[in-house]
Order: sequence, then structure tokens, then C-alpha cells
Amino acid sequence: MRRKRKLKLAATFIKSVGMRKNEKSGEKISLSHGAGGKVSLDLITNLFKENFDNKILNRLEDSAVFELNGRKIAFTTDSYVIQPIFFPGGDIGKLAVCGTINDLSVMGAKPVYLSCSLIIEEGLDKSILEKIILSMKKTAQKAGVQIVTGDTKVVGKGVADKLFINTSGIGLVRKETDLGKEKIRIGDKIILSGTIGDHATAVLSARAGLEFQTSMKSDCAFLSDLIGSILKFKDKIRFMRDPTRGGLASVLNEMVTDGKFGALLCEDKIPVREEVAGFCELLGYDPLYLANEGKVIVVADAGVSKEVLRIMKGSELGKDAEIIGEISGEYKGLAVLKTRYGGTRVVDMPSGEQFPRIC
Repeated sequence: MRRKRKLKLAATFIKSVGMRKNEKSGEKISLSHGAGGKVSLDLITNLFKENFDNKILNRLEDSAVFELNGRKIAFTTDSYVIQPIFFPGGDIGKLAVCGTINDLSVMGAKPVYLSCSLIIEEGLDKSILEKIILSMKKTAQKAGVQIVTGDTKVVGKGVADKLFINTSGIGLVRKETDLGKEKIRIGDKIILSGTIGDHATAVLSARAGLEFQTSMKSDCAFLSDLIGSILKFKDKIRFMRDPTRGGLASVLNEMVTDGKFGALLCEDKIPVREEVAGFCELLGYDPLYLANEGKVIVVADAGVSKEVLRIMKGSELGKDAEIIGEISGEYKGLAVLKTRYGGTRVVDMPSGEQFPRIC
């Protein structure tokens, strides 16, 4: 009996050691998996999409859109782990509310309800938490949405980084609005609502240890009003997306990934603040890959593109809007930039992370 028991224990031990060896030899999750580029997309496609397989998820949109009792609903969720939690132009609370509102808005939905779940590190000053909650309240009220449910967890010192926030949102999709990559047509115009890279520049300049001073502020803002104003052309608006992690480059590459068309951009038309351009030149970054939190990319029928641009420019959030390019039949499956020097270059999907914790 003792011998059998020893053999059983030995087998169990060998099995557990073998499992640990296999776990150690496998691919590890890195910061790149959360950076919004090619590595992120591979993880989403090959793990999450493959296992959660359904027609709603498989669209890989910013929000799930489905019908419920005859009404089209948009539903989204996002988690925010930014460092620092306060930055020029915003904080993690404002970011969470605006980000979730924007993910609903780019699907043509009017945001109505949000949730708020908090993971709080032990030792966080209560005054800091109160300041962030008040920021969320103010932003939600201004946007006309309600925070109706939530959850709170407190974890031990060192387990989290001060505060993580998850927000989910529900919106009502406007009637006769039907957006998606499959709606895009060759000849459509690509419109950008304003300057790129403001958020990443502001956050990085505020991050401890980064020796770079700038007066830049994050573009963190909710886009529901701006987007609502251009949806008078809802049958001519093909696609919308807010370029957050991975920036403009990631959105364009995701947009053309099916290979039915390409995106041809004009570098001279892409609005970049002088401070952001200087920041990129100093540190070797490309503004096309920098995160934004208050901009939207719109693909619209060429016939209404100038009117869409005019409406955008009439808004404070869209005053720097530009038509930055068009959908091309020549560069299928590629995002191509026509440089200010007359040449062209391919704008690839970012393959890794340039910097962690931007949104």
C-alpha cells in the first residue's frame, strides 16, 4: 500500500513538474499584446475570436451591435490603466467615460448608460479617488449619459498601480445607420477630425522620469455631439473609428486588412501640432502611431465629404479637421502615405509597443 502511494505521489509530482516546464517554454504575454498593433490583433484573432466565435464578436468593431426587441443596440467595454492617473487635460476617470462614449458613438449610437468598476490599490488616498469620481460624474453629466451600475475591488499594496477602471456602455443605434468596413467604396474620402498625437505627448511628458517639457494637453473628450452632427449624412457615412492605441496607422491598417481596397494618405494634409512634431523628432516616434483620445476617423462618400468637413470645422472639437486621403483601388490591402517630398511609403501596422500605459 505504501509503495503504491509513493508511486502515485511520484507520478503526480512528475506530472506537475512537466506542466510547469511546458508553461515556461510557451509564449509569454508582453506589453506588446496590449499596445493595439499587430501583436494585439494576433492575440485577439487567434485566441479570443477563435474561442468566443460568434458573428457579433467576429466583426471586431469598437462596440458590439445587435438587435434586442426590434431595437438596434450598441454595447462596449474597456479597461483603463493609464500612468500617471492625472495628466494635462484629464485623468483616468475622464478618460474612462470619454473612451467608452466614443466607442459607442463611432458605431452610430447615442450613448445612454455606463457602468463603472474600480480596482483600487490598498493605500490610495481617498481624496484622490473622490477627485476621479467627481471627474467621471462631471464628464458623464456633460455628455448626457448616466452611470447606473458598477463594482469595487481593493487589492493589496503592489498588486495594482493605484487605480484601474473598467467601464461598459450601452447606446441606441440611430435609425437607418449602418456602418462597417464592408460599406467602404473606392473613391470615398478619409476625414480626420483634428490633430494627432496630442494625448500620447501629454501623457508621456507628465510621466515620471521623462525629461521633456511641453505645454501640450491631452485631447481627451467625448465625441458623441460631434459625431451626431455629421450623421445627418448617415447613408453616406461608411465607417468611423477613434484612433486610440496604435494611432491613425492601426485604424487604417485594420480598415484595409481584407484587401479589397487601400488607403492613400497625403502627409501634408494630416494635422500635427508643432509641439507633437518636435516631441517625435526628439524621441524618434512617428505621430501616425501615437494614441489619441478625442479624435475620429470618418470614411464618407466623396459627394458629401466637403460638407462633413464643414460641419466638423464648426465644432470646437473639429476645428482642425481635414480630408487626409481617399480609398484607393491601386494599393489594395495597404495604407500608403504620399510624402511631402513627392514619394510614397507604406504605413505598416505597428508590430510592438512604443510605450506602455497610454490609455
